[in-house]
Amino acid sequence: MATMTAAVIRAPGGPEVLRLEERMVPVPKAGQVLIRVKAFGLNRSELFTRRGLSPDVSFPRVLGIEAVGVVEEAPGGEFQRDDVVATAMGGMGRQFDGGYAEYTCVPASQIQKFDAVLPWEKLGALPEMLQTAWGSLSRALGLQHGDRLLIRGGTTSVGLAAAALAKHAGAYVISTTRNTSKGAFLLQNGVDEVVIDSGSIAEEVKALAGGGVDKVLDLVGTTTLKDSLRCARPNGLVCMTGIVGNAWTFDDFDPLEAIPSTVKLTVYDGGAQEFVTTPFARLIRMIERGQLRINVGKVFRLDEIVEAHRCMERNEANGKIVVLT
Repeated sequence: MATMTAAVIRAPGGPEVLRLEERMVPVPKAGQVLIRVKAFGLNRSELFTRRGLSPDVSFPRVLGIEAVGVVEEAPGGEFQRDDVVATAMGGMGRQFDGGYAEYTCVPASQIQKFDAVLPWEKLGALPEMLQTAWGSLSRALGLQHGDRLLIRGGTTSVGLAAAALAKHAGAYVISTTRNTSKGAFLLQNGVDEVVIDSGSIAEEVKALAGGGVDKVLDLVGTTTLKDSLRCARPNGLVCMTGIVGNAWTFDDFDPLEAIPSTVKLTVYDGGAQEFVTTPFARLIRMIERGQLRINVGKVFRLDEIVEAHRCMERNEANGKIVVLT
């Protein structure tokens, strides 16, 4: 039986609990596809799982909610050997072993086949990042040409991708960062205006946007959501997608006090079905043509997975962290 290298967690903890092990290569059943992983991106949700904070996750576990690579085996005939594919969500790295390995076995229903000339370190950044950014803007916020959009958490990989997509769609983009030194970086990546996030920015945003923005994409989460709601104009729309603020819930929430009159609140939590219906191939074409700028922050090898997680915890990447197998 063939073996592979995988980064395995046997108990929750810090980055050091990610340890390389030799494991048997999974054997796919009908309806499953064995993917030879070429690259994968890191995601904040994997940090929470590593810490033992994701519900219904048992250990040992191979993390990783996404991967890109080539098809090794598809017993059901859904794909051909060596097809270039991407996969994300659907229980990867939580209910079953995910992408932090040389091979991963996933349901055929959560795979997209595509063609691309981009290198693996670029492709590895894209599946979950594009699905989340595109889905938040298009599905949840219904972004339109001319909308004024506030992105809370603008220097995250999803925030940078969302700014690029929003600018391509003709929106006016205001992004936030807590770090004053990152303002120029945001402007270089297509953002129209930068707000330094003190935690309470509603009055500043209203002044910039003539009474409030049309749409808000909050990638920080519950720690900023009440203030984000106050950034929206009457009949504006706020979508909470991320939790980089490291808090899942409110200590107290009074909807009548927290939600301004007529402002609408929604969330985006894209799963496997949302991933496979994301126009992944079209977005890749836009990147290849230079119409969509995507930032790869730092690239690591699989044997550097501990340092990659430390980099994610320290928010040092300025873009998506990618691991090559």
